Amino acid sequence: MIEAYHYYFTSFALFLIGIYMMIDNPNLIKKIIGLNFAQIAVYLMLVTIGYVEGATPPILTDGFAEPHANPLMHVLVLTAIVVGVALTALALALSIRLYAEFGTMNVREIEAAIAADDTTSSNSGGGSDD
Repeated sequence: MIEAYHYYFTSFALFLIGIYMMIDNPNLIKKIIGLNFAQIAVYLMLVTIGYVEGATPPILTDGFAEPHANPLMHVLVLTAIVVGVALTALALALSIRLYAEFGTMNVREIEAAIAADDTTSSNSGGGSDD
């Protein structure tokens, strides 16, 4: 039998894995995957909190005995999934744009290219071409 604390532990482990992937990895795609791991951990935590043992659907008609499941957590998770998909799509679109501009997905190389560009522009007077 899987107890609730197993879900909490799994959620915590997934969250830590996601945070570690976002902090330690210089690859943008792997950072996005880490972000999704952290999001999934939050979804799992919310669903586990909203779970009620032996609960019925929250429909108030005859035939459904109490306790009722809490629908708030499930609605929050559905909303969070939609927001998470949009966030992932935006992050992937920005990653594609950065790859087209710099030719790499490595954050450190992109930062170095931006710093080199700033140094070059400041050595040339830093003003506009007008």
